Amino acid sequence: MAKRDLIGGALWEQYSKKVSDRMNNPIHRGEITEEQAKAMGAELIVADWGAEACGDAVRLYWAVDPKTNKILDARFKSFGCGTAIASSDTMCELCIGKTVDEAVKITNLDVEKAMRDEENTPSIPPQKMHCSVMAYDVIKKAASIYKGVDMSHFENEEIVCECARVSLGTIKEVIRLNNLTTVEQITQYTKAGAFCKSCIRPGGHELRKYYLVDILKEVRAQMEKEQVAQSLNAKEFKSMSIVQKLKAIEKILDEDIKPMLAADGGSLEVVDIKESEGFTDLYINYIGACQGCPASRTGTLYAIQNYLNEKLDASIRVLPVE
Repeated sequence: MAKRDLIGGALWEQYSKKVSDRMNNPIHRGEITEEQAKAMGAELIVADWGAEACGDAVRLYWAVDPKTNKILDARFKSFGCGTAIASSDTMCELCIGKTVDEAVKITNLDVEKAMRDEENTPSIPPQKMHCSVMAYDVIKKAASIYKGVDMSHFENEEIVCECARVSLGTIKEVIRLNNLTTVEQITQYTKAGAFCKSCIRPGGHELRKYYLVDILKEVRAQMEKEQVAQSLNAKEFKSMSIVQKLKAIEKILDEDIKPMLAADGGSLEVVDIKESEGFTDLYINYIGACQGCPASRTGTLYAIQNYLNEKLDASIRVLPVE
């Protein structure tokens, strides 16, 4: 029976030639024995990992030079589909010659891109992207064994989309920065949800801790609350006397702005406050390291003004005293 019959003609056409070649003739399949590792003067690391999405599993063998932490050889055994075999084979090739710390930085997208025939054409169908994630995870497992740490040591943030390795923090930040309102926009900006789609909403082939629909709903609700609060703050600020405005501004300067300036050995003092043509002009004088700093009249100045605009009112202008 032909592969087109086994996989389906349309789906098979979505695999690159490199993937097909590695499915049939993997270069790095096999194992490294203790004797082989010793002959190389290396430490043998054996790591196992399984993918919940399809029941596939992979065993990764590393021969690591303990003096340089460099991976001298890498082999694998895979129990699963052809995509898992091709991904594991490519993963081993990417590991060889790298230090353990460098190998941990290899992502599933690196594995997928390495299997492409053409730079802009994906090497595997979206629904098989999770197979390359297994290769990424087993690298972290091997590194954790070698270094004697937990796998979480290599994960700085909660990952929402395993296929594209997009974190929760990144998704929230992108929604805010670009004022996104749909899941499709999130996918367009971050690639989250572009592959197996199980992170988009409940009901996919894998149970997730976070879903894009819920993250979007949560962030949009927070943004709306903040907008309402800012609107109320603006109304309150406009109704204040000049003395009350000064106190409100100084409170924010003391609590938020001055501590940041102090970290670099500088500070500021309020010289005067005036109201002119609908604006509240705040005159400041820099102290310490901030004096004479070029950024004090450009980036730092704008940052202070933007912060006050956000926290109190858009009518506030910050002006340095010459």
